[in-house]
Amino acid sequence: MSSEQKINLYAGPAGGWGALNSVKNTLLHHGIPVKGAKTLLSANQPDGFDCPGCAWPDRNHHSTFEFCENGAKAVAAEATARRATPEFFARHSVAELAAQSDFWLEEQGRLTHPMVYDAASDHYVPIAWDEAFALIARHLNALADPNQAIFYTSGRTSNEAAFLYQLFVRQFGTNNFPDCSNMCHEASGAAMRAQIGTGKGTVQLADFEQADAIFIFGQNPGTNHPRMLGELRAAHQRGARIVSFNPLRERGLERFADPQDKLQMATLGSSPISTHYFQLRIGGDLAAVQGMAKHVLELHARGHRVLDEDFIAQHTSGLHDWAALLASTPWQRLEEASGLSETQMRAAGDVYANAGSVIACWGMGITQHQHAVATIGAIVNLLLLRGNIGRAGAGPCPVRGHSNVQGDRTMGIWEAPRAALLDRLAAVYQFRPPRAPGVDTVGAIELMRRGGCKVFFAMGGNFAAATPDTLQTWAGLRQCDLTVHVATKLNRSHVVHGRAALILPCLGRTEIDVQASGAQGVTVEDSMSMVHISAGINAPASPHLLSEPAIVARLAEATLGARSAVPWGWLVEDYARIRDEIEKVFPDFHDFNARVAVPGGFRLRNPAAERQWATPGGKAAFSVRALAQDTPTQRAQERLGGDARVFTLLSTRSHDQYNTTIYGLNDRYRGVRGRRDVVFIHPEDIRGLGLSAGDRVDIHTAWDDGQERTVRAFALVPYDIPRGNLAAYYPETNPLVPLSAVAEGAGTPTSKSIPVLLVAAGATP
Repeated sequence: MSSEQKINLYAGPAGGWGALNSVKNTLLHHGIPVKGAKTLLSANQPDGFDCPGCAWPDRNHHSTFEFCENGAKAVAAEATARRATPEFFARHSVAELAAQSDFWLEEQGRLTHPMVYDAASDHYVPIAWDEAFALIARHLNALADPNQAIFYTSGRTSNEAAFLYQLFVRQFGTNNFPDCSNMCHEASGAAMRAQIGTGKGTVQLADFEQADAIFIFGQNPGTNHPRMLGELRAAHQRGARIVSFNPLRERGLERFADPQDKLQMATLGSSPISTHYFQLRIGGDLAAVQGMAKHVLELHARGHRVLDEDFIAQHTSGLHDWAALLASTPWQRLEEASGLSETQMRAAGDVYANAGSVIACWGMGITQHQHAVATIGAIVNLLLLRGNIGRAGAGPCPVRGHSNVQGDRTMGIWEAPRAALLDRLAAVYQFRPPRAPGVDTVGAIELMRRGGCKVFFAMGGNFAAATPDTLQTWAGLRQCDLTVHVATKLNRSHVVHGRAALILPCLGRTEIDVQASGAQGVTVEDSMSMVHISAGINAPASPHLLSEPAIVARLAEATLGARSAVPWGWLVEDYARIRDEIEKVFPDFHDFNARVAVPGGFRLRNPAAERQWATPGGKAAFSVRALAQDTPTQRAQERLGGDARVFTLLSTRSHDQYNTTIYGLNDRYRGVRGRRDVVFIHPEDIRGLGLSAGDRVDIHTAWDDGQERTVRAFALVPYDIPRGNLAAYYPETNPLVPLSAVAEGAGTPTSKSIPVLLVAAGATP
């Protein structure tokens, strides 16, 4: 947690003693060395709680603790001894809080009381829960149209809370359900639903034990999903090929020291991860995958018979058109677009062609691009060529972020709900759900900017920090009549508020949730469709906290009153009753309470994993999308002329953060200590700018709408990244992402491919 600023090359493996030391320091920093250790050992256990961090599944819920550095940070941060009490808010005006960093806000600890904004004093002051719900209800019921309200959802919200939330909001009358999926894996769902009939991956954790090759696109598991490294390490040790595509050299994709391997820890050893590492250009994945597939098709045409012709004939459509597209695409074009050589793409294609079973994993390095849907379509196409969907050791594996982001979507948190869900809600609860699509995250910001949103309600998350085009987002939030945030800790969204504002503190995943029938558990769905129960073990941070299901139920009662026949209060007395209601609406949750009582829970059915394709044609469809003729960076370069040097910037996490939550100011694996104001750049590009390592630059977005988007005084850090490409942390670089820069067919902000200019700090671009 030191604030000393240093940039030093990191030469060690991911994990190892560095990870253990980081966890020790985190526990001591939060003042909970004993309590914290006990809490960590209860994570992901049958009688404990699900980690509030990432959605990577657990191998065995009744095993010993499965170590994860960033999961430990998330647990320790929630179990911190620090408190943000009414006295804290009395000492600090909102203007003073707004001047602090995101890290400082998070460091103030757990929220303890519901708070309301007092405009006269510019302070948050305490408010009783009943008064808070009455205030929200007055604003909601005064709206001329229910669509003037927006209801945001974080991926940490449990299935029980999400189900009640979507039911309440739809009874209120809107589908305005922007959520964090809109900003991360929306493109995954859009692509896979069109091709294989489901927006979820087909892979189970056991498939990693049987895969002959694992391809990793646009993902950094060492920081974002550390437990995944254990699976990759085991796969490598048994001889599986692991092929990584990433513009940055990421330590977690190179070597890993397992903190639970006593011999490795004692000998300071480590295990290799990737057998092949391809550093392509930012956004070059579509061309790289097309190159691999082109090679496979050429091998088959030369008589090597590498395609699964029986699978293709029985289960797919559209191969002819895609093969024709690839045949007409020159290798030179693929090289230019990918940043890889023909030889490299053919080498990756050989790994694929020679592997019996293949898993393809991807993260937001794929989904946050203009052509994200096309790229994921190409990845799915590649799998279809050799029948790598619907059998052991194979399949698509989108690796999602927050612990229940997939479960929230399953529960109906979606601005574009399917008619079948609305029909079922109507039948079970005897009301007319709204049929018009709502707004997604970008649409919500646009609606706020136009003055069309009067009430913004956020169930968790940090909307003001997580979203693109920061100044536009903030301007939109400030136009709302009321903003409400359900949260465990203070964050940026609480100080960028509407004319009226509430902070509603809730229980965390680590805490005991006692309702009328006793202590409760909540359920979550991980990235591989496993549903399991989670029960906290710590005393609540404050006696004034409510659970998320209780907050939703009390808000529904206050707002809907006699208009709703749902027994909201009765349901919250025992969460098993909520699960009974979920079962009525979602057939795949039959016998929910009985099945979730089994350690490890149960897996939701995935028809595509059984080679049943819920597509219009009844088959898996090859996606036929050509390479783009230009990119945002190319367009900006043409517009600005040859004298300008346009770079492509991707935003990334440091190792000391999870999404917008900043745990510390270090990024161990990239050698950064005590700071976040850095931009990673190839050494030759630094020299080409006439600058030196450590020099400060302003970063300007090169967009064509005439709006100035700039972040200032970032230090240049030489790094192993392709020339013309940059990386910097978010949320600090979110102001550079234009609201209009979204994935085609998905609406996901293109935070991984922003055209920018670098100029010496203070100079004119």
